[in-house]
Amino acid sequence: MPDLNLELQELVAEMEARRANVVAGGGPDRAKKQHEGGKMTARERIEHLLDSGSWLEFSTFTEHGGGPLMRGVEAPGEGVVTGRGTINGRQVFVFSQDFTVLGGSLGKMNAQKVTKIMDLAAKTGCPVIGLNDSAGARIQEGVDSLSGYGEIFYRNAIYSGAIPQISAILGPCAGGAVYSPALTDFVLMSEGTSYMFITGPEVIKSVTREDVTFDELGGAHVHTRRSGVAHLAGQGDEDTLRLVRSLLAYLPQNAKEKPPTRPTSDPVDRATPELLDVVVPDQRKPYAMHDVIESLVDDATFFEIQPHFARNILVGFAHLGGKVVGIVANNPKFMAGTLNIDASDKAARFIRTCDCFNIPILTLVDVTGFLPGVAQEHAGIIRHGAKMLYAYAEATVPKVTLITRKSYGGAYLAMNSRDMGADVVYAWPTAAVAVMGAEGAANIVYRREIQKSDNPAATRAEKIKQYKDTFDNPYVAAAKGYIDDVIAIEDTRRVLIQTFEMLEHKDEARPYKKHGNIPL
Repeated sequence: MPDLNLELQELVAEMEARRANVVAGGGPDRAKKQHEGGKMTARERIEHLLDSGSWLEFSTFTEHGGGPLMRGVEAPGEGVVTGRGTINGRQVFVFSQDFTVLGGSLGKMNAQKVTKIMDLAAKTGCPVIGLNDSAGARIQEGVDSLSGYGEIFYRNAIYSGAIPQISAILGPCAGGAVYSPALTDFVLMSEGTSYMFITGPEVIKSVTREDVTFDELGGAHVHTRRSGVAHLAGQGDEDTLRLVRSLLAYLPQNAKEKPPTRPTSDPVDRATPELLDVVVPDQRKPYAMHDVIESLVDDATFFEIQPHFARNILVGFAHLGGKVVGIVANNPKFMAGTLNIDASDKAARFIRTCDCFNIPILTLVDVTGFLPGVAQEHAGIIRHGAKMLYAYAEATVPKVTLITRKSYGGAYLAMNSRDMGADVVYAWPTAAVAVMGAEGAANIVYRREIQKSDNPAATRAEKIKQYKDTFDNPYVAAAKGYIDDVIAIEDTRRVLIQTFEMLEHKDEARPYKKHGNIPL
C-alpha cells in the first residue's frame, strides 16, 4: 500500500509551492523596483492597512483567461490580491492591485476576483477598500478587459449608499481605470507616487501640443486642490493607508447601521467662552471657522474632507458627545465664505454621503450669498447651487443649523434653513438674517431718499443704520419661527449635544419614488 502520509506531504508541498509563487508576485526584482519608486508591494499595503493576523485571502490561485496574446504568459494571482480583514476589529473587504504582475493590469479574471469580494462585502454589509496601482486595461485581452471594468463599475454604482466604498490611489490610475475610484465614496491619493487621468501626457501632446508631466496632469496636488476628484492625500503609502484607517472610524459598516461611537473625556457641558473672542459682530472682520469647529467638538478633533479644494466651505467629520456628526460650514477667511460652483458641489456631495450612512449634519452658517460674476453664471452656478438645495432637502438624518453671523439671500436657504428641512435652527446674538447686507439693501430700499437728500452720504449712513437695527439681527427671523432660539455663545457645545441627542431616533418618511433627479 502507498504511504498515505508521504502522498499527503507531497500534496501539501505542492500547495505551499503554488502559494509561494503567487505570494512572490512578479518576483524580487520587480518588488525592489516598487520600493525604489517609493511604493509598497500589494501585500505589504494590506499588511499595513489591516489589524495584525486578520487577513483571509480569496481566489489565491486564479489564473488569467487566456487568449492568443496571453499564451505562455504567467500572471501569479492575476495581478490583484483580494480578501477580508479587520480595521480596529471591524470587518472590511480589500483588493490590492499588484503592479509587479503585468503592471497590475485588469483582465477578465482579475476583475472577477475584485467583483467577488465586492459582492461579499455587500452581502455581509461591510466596507470595501480598493488599493489602486495599475497600468489599466490589459490590452492583450481586448474587450474582455473592458467587460471586466464594466462589471466593477456596475457594482460601484449598485452598492453606492449601501456600503462605504473607499479608494486609495497608490500608483498609476489611467484611462477607464479612473472611473471605479470616481464612483466610490472617498478617493485618497499618495503625494508624488500616484496619478489619475483619462488621457496621458503623450496623447495630450500629440492632440493639443500641450507639454505636461504625469504629476502636473493628474497628481495628488492637482486632484486635491483643483479638480476636487480626490478627497485626501497622504505623504506616501504609509500615510495614505493611515488616513484610510482614520476615515473608516467615522463611517458605519453599512447603511442599516449608525457610525461607531468613541469614548471621550471631553465634558458634554463644557462651556466655550473662547468663542467670544473669535466671532465678533463686525462682518468685515474675518475669523477662522476652524477655531469655532474645534472649540465645539470633542477633543478639538476635526477630520476635514477636501481641505484644499473650495476652501470657502468646510466639510468633515467630528464627534459631539462621543457620536459622529458631519459638519458643513462657511469659511469667512476665503472668499468671505460665499458659495460658488466648487463649494456647492463639495458640500452637496458631502451632505449626501452623510445621509447615505446615517451621519447627523451640523451646518454652521456665515454667508453673504452666492458668488456673483459672469464666469460663475455662464459655468452654471444655478445648476450647481441647486445641488446643495436638493441635497439638504433630500437628507433625512438629523439636521441642526447654527447661524454664527450673517446669512443672506439664496445662500441662507442653501445652508439648510428651516424651510429646507433643518430640524432645529439656532443663532448666536451676532447673527443676521436678511435678503442682503444692510449697505446693499439701503441702496435699493432707500435709493430715492438718498438721491433727493441734501447730504446723500449722511442720509445713506442713517438708512444703513436703520436697516441694520430693523433687520440685521436674529430676532426678526426668530419672531417668525425661522430660528428656534438665540443661544449664548459659551453654551453652544452643550446645546448642540442635547439637540442631537433629542433627534437621535428621528424618523422622517419621503414620498414613494424610484429615485429623485438631482440637478447634476
